[in-house]
Amino acid sequence: MADNQDWSSNANEAVKLTLVRPGSSDLTGDHSFNPKFTYPIFGDEEAIFGYQGLTIEIRFASHDLSPNVDVFFDRKFKPVGETEAFDIIGELQKWIPSDAFDKAGSYADDVRNCVPSSVAPWTPPGNLIKSYQIGDQQYEIWKGSFSDPKVLALVERMQFFVPLFIEAGTCISLADPKWTIDRWRVFLVYHKHTQPASPGAPLYAFAGFCTTYRNFVMDPASPNSTIDVAAELPLAPESAPSPDSLPCRERISQFLVLPPYQGSGHGSTLYRTVYASLLADPTVIEVTVEDPSEAFDDLRDYCDLQHLRSLPDYVAVKIDTNVTFGKKGKLPTAKLLPTIKLQKIRVSQKIAPRQFDRVTEMHLLDSIPETSRGSSYSSSAINALRQKHNPQSGDADKQYKYWQLLVKQRIYKRNKDVLMQLDRQERIEKLNEARAAQEDAYVKLLLHLKEGSSRGKAREEGEDEQATEEKAKQMAAVRAERSRKRSIFDDDEDDGMASEDSRASKRPKV
Repeated sequence: MADNQDWSSNANEAVKLTLVRPGSSDLTGDHSFNPKFTYPIFGDEEAIFGYQGLTIEIRFASHDLSPNVDVFFDRKFKPVGETEAFDIIGELQKWIPSDAFDKAGSYADDVRNCVPSSVAPWTPPGNLIKSYQIGDQQYEIWKGSFSDPKVLALVERMQFFVPLFIEAGTCISLADPKWTIDRWRVFLVYHKHTQPASPGAPLYAFAGFCTTYRNFVMDPASPNSTIDVAAELPLAPESAPSPDSLPCRERISQFLVLPPYQGSGHGSTLYRTVYASLLADPTVIEVTVEDPSEAFDDLRDYCDLQHLRSLPDYVAVKIDTNVTFGKKGKLPTAKLLPTIKLQKIRVSQKIAPRQFDRVTEMHLLDSIPETSRGSSYSSSAINALRQKHNPQSGDADKQYKYWQLLVKQRIYKRNKDVLMQLDRQERIEKLNEARAAQEDAYVKLLLHLKEGSSRGKAREEGEDEQATEEKAKQMAAVRAERSRKRSIFDDDEDDGMASEDSRASKRPKV
């Protein structure tokens, strides 16, 4: 028998995803690309046994993502005892609707003749909430609720992309009760062509999406609350209030821009559009994120920092260096920073506490001259000489010293239980390590942000970290610093407790 390696195919290379433009004369498609991950489907090794020259062609109509699957191979392994070739079709049927396995000829006819029977041209489901251009190309973002059957049908098809491109991502359970399903929203990114592939064919091509979920809160102190929490809620589903009318923390769940559209600013534009929509919704108390990836953390940090810096009250926030205090006792945070003002800004902008604290730390660090960073470790003679030639450096040096204390205080509060198990000296060392790693990560992110801002409109629209190989390396360095910090303490994103029905219906990562 031939060696197993001869019959093993790399699943990431064998699977080919193609977006087929409706009205096209063939199935070659406008865009073809490979998945980033296939282990949820084909196992941890991401290998498929039993074929030589294997290609798994998975096509999607670019407007409504109607799928079609074809499997091609040169040779197939003949069963020997209990050893046989992997059942590709059988496994894919667990992930893709059954009509995807119709013959390619029939699918080609459907796509070629995809012209609406009505006079009105095809448009994405939901409501158009934003139009924008990148270069000479037109794009739109549509918002819809899972309560809309057309939206739900599209969501069911696009969920196949989740395990292929979001690490540890899982699909949304669309079999949940209607009360749960109706709490989901989706934001759809579409490329709008200027001309159809054939007369009457849809102009739209799917480019990415973001899903959000409403976690209801009963907060009588909230100014956004629209329900009397003292009243007894009706139990009958038919008399229950609409999910849109109840106060909530809306949680960003899945966030994906397809590979052909990455590196052009769609990620930042989509995030800003989602955030603006939630900010304008009076029932949303806070915007949170479900288990974000490192790349999404970067995107979110850029967008949140740019947004907050558009607020004059926020830009004016500085560390008060006139405050003095001893080496022992609690840090007088309320004296160093205008905490009441910051809290009002945070609540009004609906940003989760930890995210707001991190972005504010980044903003404050950026206001400290680079020459003063590290001054806490310089000798007193060097600091005295620097202040002699630059009297303003003394104030900046104190800002940096206080900034470090504020960061360490946040890290300590978050990891108090772990730190208290260490002896005092080791506790100090760990805090300093975590603070230094956090500062390094902030510096790299700020440099990347400034570099992008100087490049004009493309960066203003939010250029993704994958735009160039050099930027990808920069972002890898940032994520490495964060990983090193997180290996010291558990400082992963935690935007609040999810409700039980939320956890039952989803566990996707961003």
